[in-house]
Amino acid sequence: MKSNIPVTSLQRLPVYLNYLKSIGSQEGYVSSGAIARALNMGEVLVRKDLAYTSAEGKTRVGYKLTELISALEEYLGCNDKKNAVIFGAGGLGSALLAYGGFSNYGIEVVAAFDNDAAKIGSEIAGRPVLDAKCAQDGVKRLDVKLAVICVPAKYAQEVSENLVCCGIKKILNFAPVLLKVPGDVTVRNVDVAANLAILSSM
Repeated sequence: MKSNIPVTSLQRLPVYLNYLKSIGSQEGYVSSGAIARALNMGEVLVRKDLAYTSAEGKTRVGYKLTELISALEEYLGCNDKKNAVIFGAGGLGSALLAYGGFSNYGIEVVAAFDNDAAKIGSEIAGRPVLDAKCAQDGVKRLDVKLAVICVPAKYAQEVSENLVCCGIKKILNFAPVLLKVPGDVTVRNVDVAANLAILSSM
């Protein structure tokens, strides 16, 4: 993560990028106010977030759309290819393997790992399902930098330890459990049930 940007600001940058790419014409200019209105955000907040990138807006004109998109892509590393793997080829893992949006951010999911003999050797959305026992060799061979954990909670800690041994430093965890990892490993937790509970109480 870029050290000088708050996590909340970093989380919003892909939202801006997706919106800007959805605009029909890539020519012309767009203002922070227009972005704020479209996304129901504060204009000052949007302007502060965009200031972390190399984009430069013009007073009363805004940002040149193509330049702002490029600045966001550069900041988010979309132009730097990064290989990722998914641990757990069940329902969620299979859905993520079939998802096509990772490439928008320079991420290519190259394989899945599982311990189910019925799945090992098969393909899901054109990606191979490999034996979890061979993860260390597979991660090295495929030059993997990112991993996604999609296994039941009781197996997640063991999987995370395996990933650390494989040299993985960045993990996205969908298992509803807090992982214990070394200080140089970054974990982002996605608890779908907890987020739905928060949403239902709002």
